[in-house]
Amino acid sequence: MSNRNSIATPVPANTLADLRTLVTHQQEQVREQFMQGHDPEVALQALTHIADQLITILYQQQVPKLPLAIVAVGGYGRNEMFPHSDIDILFLYESESPEITPEITHLAERILYGLWDLGLKVGQSLHSVDSAIEASLVDMTIRTNLLDSRFIVGDPALCERFQQRFQEEVVEGRVSEFVEAKLTERDVRHQRFGDSRYMLEPNVKEGKGGLRDLQMLWWLARYAYPIHEVKDLVGLELLTAEEFATFDQARLFLWRVRITLHYLTDRAEDRLTFDRQHALAVQMGYAHPSKNRSIERFMRRYFVAVRTVGSMTRVFCALLEDGKKRSPHKSLAWLWQMPWALGHFRLNGQRLGVRSEMAFEVNPVLMIELFRVAQVHGLDIHPRTLQLASRNLHRIDDQVRNDPKACALFMEIMLGDQPERALSRMSEVGVLGRFIPDFGRIIGQTQFNMYHVYTVDEHTLVAIGILHAIQKGRVRDELPLASDIIHRVQMRRVLYLSLFCHDIAKGRNQDHSELGERVVSKLAERFGFSADEIETCGWLVRYHLLFSNTAFKRDIDDPKTVQDFVALVRSPERLKLLLVLTAADIRAVGPAVWNAWKGALLRDLYRRAEQCMGTGQVELKYHQAGQFRTELESQLIGWSQADINAYLEQGTPNFWANFDMTRHAVIARMLREAGHASLPLVVDTQHHFEHSITEIIICTADQNRLFSKISGAIALAGANIISAKIFTLKNGMVVDVFQLQDATGQVFDRSDRLAKMSVYMEQALSNELEPAEMFAERAPQYTNPSLNAMPVSPQVLVENDASNVYSVIELIGQDRTGFLYEITDAIAELGLSIAAAHISTYGTQVADVFYVKDAFGMKITHPTKLREVRNALLATIRGEPTAP
Repeated sequence: MSNRNSIATPVPANTLADLRTLVTHQQEQVREQFMQGHDPEVALQALTHIADQLITILYQQQVPKLPLAIVAVGGYGRNEMFPHSDIDILFLYESESPEITPEITHLAERILYGLWDLGLKVGQSLHSVDSAIEASLVDMTIRTNLLDSRFIVGDPALCERFQQRFQEEVVEGRVSEFVEAKLTERDVRHQRFGDSRYMLEPNVKEGKGGLRDLQMLWWLARYAYPIHEVKDLVGLELLTAEEFATFDQARLFLWRVRITLHYLTDRAEDRLTFDRQHALAVQMGYAHPSKNRSIERFMRRYFVAVRTVGSMTRVFCALLEDGKKRSPHKSLAWLWQMPWALGHFRLNGQRLGVRSEMAFEVNPVLMIELFRVAQVHGLDIHPRTLQLASRNLHRIDDQVRNDPKACALFMEIMLGDQPERALSRMSEVGVLGRFIPDFGRIIGQTQFNMYHVYTVDEHTLVAIGILHAIQKGRVRDELPLASDIIHRVQMRRVLYLSLFCHDIAKGRNQDHSELGERVVSKLAERFGFSADEIETCGWLVRYHLLFSNTAFKRDIDDPKTVQDFVALVRSPERLKLLLVLTAADIRAVGPAVWNAWKGALLRDLYRRAEQCMGTGQVELKYHQAGQFRTELESQLIGWSQADINAYLEQGTPNFWANFDMTRHAVIARMLREAGHASLPLVVDTQHHFEHSITEIIICTADQNRLFSKISGAIALAGANIISAKIFTLKNGMVVDVFQLQDATGQVFDRSDRLAKMSVYMEQALSNELEPAEMFAERAPQYTNPSLNAMPVSPQVLVENDASNVYSVIELIGQDRTGFLYEITDAIAELGLSIAAAHISTYGTQVADVFYVKDAFGMKITHPTKLREVRNALLATIRGEPTAP
């Protein structure tokens, strides 16, 4: 560790009150100097020094002096005391004592009580030298903790004897055992905290590439080599000075992040959640007039740091293996017999390496070929070779980028086995970003919503992996249509390259789809694609959101929706390509984003579009009531002709077209029940587990603000509306159909909540319950600081060309409790009636679509009315009072 001067200086104190004043003063002094830009290592050592002085003072107040050493262990032992870290100490006594004496126990207790009384968090253990050694041999956690032991006060000779025995009996001869145990432990931890360095809300301590991985590197180095600091590896010629400097920058940055996070939250907090990222960015010097830009700059620096830690881990594990400190990987014996299969490369410790240290300098295209050869033979690449590639990145210039062999190799990697793994390796080393500079621009690019889990580059590579899984049939249960269609796609390389480029232009203050079209077209030309393939690549990237936007935000029961979609898609091949690309893209957003309901909507739109392309029209099963009288009579056994006629006389062509016969029979019974029993509300509930939705049909008399009242009641019961359709019959009755899910995206099937929802509906319709008041009362309970961390710009669009009979209002805003109720109430206040609604929530962003008519049953076309609608809804989205 560094010998830089500490901030804190010892001050004599004799009472706990004095010590408390001392602790508060010195800790605040460290905080102020650090927040003013002080070196994080100075702060860590200062906080360590404060703890050392307190323990020393408390020890010196005890009499008599006993054969005892107080030893700092863990992070405290490494001089890495963070503001809210535990103080981990070992009370060490002589082994000659057969059992601990009461005097030692009482002394330890008095010191511990003193620390606790000062409000400090302490982790303690009490061992003889023998028992400490024995515990280390059987428990890897204890062994790791004691590896960082440091004498504080007491008997220094006792501590020295322990450390010498620890080295001789626990460390020496057990290097391989320790290394394998720590690497296994690391892998398990990565899985627990998200097995990616590019999570958008990473854990700076436990996440992949975080501080725990830094500590692991120190433990491995300390265990394997006679060193006192990581930089000593440079003297042993195991690292270059440049590599250590890069490592040290990453270490200092991550230290600074965690210290700042502790100070900003005033607790031991290690999660970089959205609501904390901006404050961290500003405090750490990444401030920008744009809040999102501040976060982007800060998080990019974070991802550079964790990538550095990952690279160092690979290199160091190779050093251990080369030095026989770690068990080698299993040999691939057949490759030893066929060295010609590796071309310019050779096996190096069962990993792929280059035949010459000058290989990449002489022929930079080999930096692309390296990953292809590893992919073909299923080989790991030797970290030394990756290190060599990293040092030669500057040789990947335009000549290499346009080299036909390099371009062909890249497409072979993309279309080969496990492309996500190969591309991820290329990206981590820096080869991918150099070979495709536009991809380099999105590395570490934060996505400013809570819908995405990964950075843009990681999302892209995950999507490629999912596309490969679709092709191999590994996700058939989850994505059945895409798994079938991909084998009928003729332009497979177009599909892969388009998916690779679908988000490649994000973060440039332009429409990323339009700019991405130009990027992928140039890239496809560079890779030797035909004119038709280049055009198709550009189209797919330009319209990569078309399928999902149409399926999730438009009424696909409206023939014009399907016709407009087909007019843009134009060909069956593009339809297949777009469906598969869309499925892979959505599935790669995050593990909980795809669900059966979204899959059903995409399949429905695909089949209707396919039908329209084949016949030239969108066929709906029923258009007029008379077309299915006979079938309806067979469903309504025992009904009189008068009752059947009464039902058939009430509907409109749109009403008949939107339901199959089974549901028409259900609705007919509900309407008759409401009429005969004079019920204000009749509700039918069906759970569709295969689609992860609950469907409720509501029959009631029409009234002002009906939709907003019902949507408010549903929200109060804890359900999320994802789709709704409203039909007003000729007799003044209303049939509303809602598709619901619970908060986890599954069916809303809890009986208590369904019962509560029915009660809320009845109370809302009878004006006994005012949803707005209940939302106001509940809002504090549901306040999530992350909701305001990623600001969403309010938008209101009114489109009159998307439907033949309705105006389509699309709005985007920041989610909050009661949002849908407020919006639908505002729409009613504007004198508009809602015929259908599609409700989507992406993290904190709401994207709702409403099909509406004005009071005269017409579209909204007058400029003054359009302006009034936009202004009123924008004010509602912002939470502002609307003008009377």
